[in-house]
Amino acid sequence: MYELGDLVQMKKPHACQTNRFEIIRLGADIKIKCMGCGHIVMIPRNDFSKKSKKVLVTSKEVDTSKEEHYLIINK
Repeated sequence: MYELGDLVQMKKPHACQTNRFEIIRLGADIKIKCMGCGHIVMIPRNDFSKKSKKVLVTSKEVDTSKEEHYLIINK
């Protein structure tokens, strides 16, 4: 369902008013990074499933030249 590097939309925006987040860690907890300001948030997987809206861009389709805070992951 989710993969490392996916850009997801959450139901509520971050404090910087951006609603795009990158998944940077998967496990019992999911770590996401705000694509607007670069702030990192770690939330339990159950909460993430409830608070996420949809996957905007899969990790294979992300254009890293247009995403300032995107972590380049070895693919």
